[in-house]
Amino acid sequence: MNVTVLTGPGLVADPDLVEKLAGREFRALGVHGRVAAAGSVPALGRLIGAADAGALVVLPGPDPEARRLMTLHGPHTPRTVWLDLHRTGPLPVAGGAAHLHGRGLWGLTWAVRHAVHRLRRPARRIPYGLHPDQWGELRLPGGMGERVPPVTVLIHGGNWRSPWGADTMDALCVDLADRGFAAWNLEYRRPDVHGWAATTSDVRAGLAALDRFPAQLQRVDLRRVVVLGHSAGGQLALRVAAEAPETVTLAVSLAGVFDLAEQDRRHYGNGAVRDALGGGHAELPGLYAAADPLARLPLGVPQVVVQGADDEPDLVDAGRRYARAAGREAVYLEGPGDHFDVIDPASHLWLDTAEQIVKSLG
Repeated sequence: MNVTVLTGPGLVADPDLVEKLAGREFRALGVHGRVAAAGSVPALGRLIGAADAGALVVLPGPDPEARRLMTLHGPHTPRTVWLDLHRTGPLPVAGGAAHLHGRGLWGLTWAVRHAVHRLRRPARRIPYGLHPDQWGELRLPGGMGERVPPVTVLIHGGNWRSPWGADTMDALCVDLADRGFAAWNLEYRRPDVHGWAATTSDVRAGLAALDRFPAQLQRVDLRRVVVLGHSAGGQLALRVAAEAPETVTLAVSLAGVFDLAEQDRRHYGNGAVRDALGGGHAELPGLYAAADPLARLPLGVPQVVVQGADDEPDLVDAGRRYARAAGREAVYLEGPGDHFDVIDPASHLWLDTAEQIVKSLG
């Protein structure tokens, strides 16, 4: 596969660093890639039109005319990921393209990954509500025949903040589909824009949508449903499992955020917990108790709690304390790795996690 990264006029970013970040992802993903800079809007348009078949990542920069290109359809549209380094909010782009924003220059690594995964292993996007953020992407294992696969419901993290989205779980979705699972990757309304109640109701609705898949997609095993969340998504995964123990067979937390009251007191994520819930623990003790899986133990659902030993010490501390409190309900896996190794299909920590998921499902 070929990947082209294009930068627009006026983009504030060091070109050597752009080359370095993109090149690292090209090598990691096993693709051929190149980076090109456009000095004008017409030049950017020509580069987009001339891009080889394959994935395309475009950083349009600040020029309004360059940004207008995001809304124009063309042969490149379905294979394009538009990237804004700033937090612009989700913007309308031409149908079939994707838009990422607000992750700074590190967002380039995620944009390249998303561009590759969405072409290499396409997903079917299915809405579960009317809002633009109420959807999931379904990947089914190949060569199913008469076999009915179990389902993994993936819930992304990002400190419950809107620049982070379901694309961060692409690689795990592909890996799980390769392992014989149906992977249902949820997007949801984030509380920094829509409030905590919208987030929790979306996760519930996304889980319930498994019963309403289109007829041709209903051949999944709803008796074996794994809910798996990363970081803030780990909290959401275990929370929804506690609410729906009759639906969820296994809940998996990957570097999840536990003991929300204590994390609020420690100002985790620069106030991410109070920003998400709409206030501190002292003002909203009931809401914190309902949101925190630690406060809701026992959940009534088997769990796998996974933690990278090189992650933030407060998350390692909370993960260990949660696993002890959960007792026999939870299997605790800790090993070398940071906050993102737990969602890297090549990491030993994920390989151990996948093995434990299969073992737990019998």
